[in-house]
Amino acid sequence: MIIDCGTCQVAGLACSDCVVTVLLGPPAATVQIADDHQLAVGVLTDSGLIPPLRLVTADNQLGVRYVGLGA
Repeated sequence: MIIDCGTCQVAGLACSDCVVTVLLGPPAATVQIADDHQLAVGVLTDSGLIPPLRLVTADNQLGVRYVGLGA
């Protein structure tokens, strides 16, 4: 999974409660999470141990995009 923080419409506002910041620190322009790690991130998110991905892009303006098993 490639997360492009540069395209996030809520960058700065939602970063402090985003999985990218929690796991990797302040976001770089682009973050890549290996496919085999996506499941682990989903389990941690679904169990409430880490916040979800708060990425909102121009083509996804309806709300926050959550990554997890229940998404």
